Amino acid sequence: MATGKNIRTYFNGTWHEGDAMIMRAADHGAWLGSTVFDGARYTQGVTPDLDRHCARVNASAKALMVTPTVTPEDMVDIVREGLSAYAPDAAVYIRPMYWGINGDVTAIVPQPEETGFAICLEEIPMASATASTTLGRTRFRRPVLEDAVVNAKAGCLYPNNARMLSEVRSRGFGNALVTDAMGNVAESATANVFMVRDGVVFTPIPNGTFLAGITRARHIANMKADGIEVVETVLTFADFDAADEVFLSGNMNKITPVTAFEDMSYQAGPVTARVRDLYWDWALSA
Repeated sequence: MATGKNIRTYFNGTWHEGDAMIMRAADHGAWLGSTVFDGARYTQGVTPDLDRHCARVNASAKALMVTPTVTPEDMVDIVREGLSAYAPDAAVYIRPMYWGINGDVTAIVPQPEETGFAICLEEIPMASATASTTLGRTRFRRPVLEDAVVNAKAGCLYPNNARMLSEVRSRGFGNALVTDAMGNVAESATANVFMVRDGVVFTPIPNGTFLAGITRARHIANMKADGIEVVETVLTFADFDAADEVFLSGNMNKITPVTAFEDMSYQAGPVTARVRDLYWDWALSA
């Protein structure tokens, strides 16, 4: 499914115009779910942390027992070549992907001799600075490593996220605030989460149930350099009920203010605005 427009696809060593066909019906990834991807952004002429996103897709492939075949450095070069066809002011979502092709004798375990690889570029606008969302509770939770490949950005994890979103959207919320198996807040259904109380920023401590994102790490580094106190800790729904501000952190839109969690309302406040300014000051000067 195409989310954006002006799609370009890198497959079999060359760039193709449009949403190219890349997977066969018998590929391991097509019927047994061995797909991983990552997402980076091209906007205002820059590609923040592109090298880290390319490195992470290789790490995700290894976690799913799929053999990565392109170095992060070569991947960056391929992406830059593909982006040369877009206007300097375009906003492009950058999605490198791997999948298994052959399985072992049982078909279940992907084999290393052949790996599918593609990069999809799509023009998708960045959200406006005034865009926000609301959060609702969901009964669905993040799995643990013993149950799922939570240490990878894997396609097989996303049906669970879709259940979360479908549940809360049916009640009028834009996103879900999700807990881990122990009932502690992990993230939203689509992005990492931060809350602010008395000027201090809090975020769930990585515990192996969610990916601590690249953009999340960049926000933390920027805030600490600016003198903002950031605490990674165990957080509950009660902590979010007592928050002054809440915001989401993800690659697609970098930072999204949250204006409500269930019956609790928040301001799109000064710390959230400062974090946005810090991010773009860093990205446009890097």
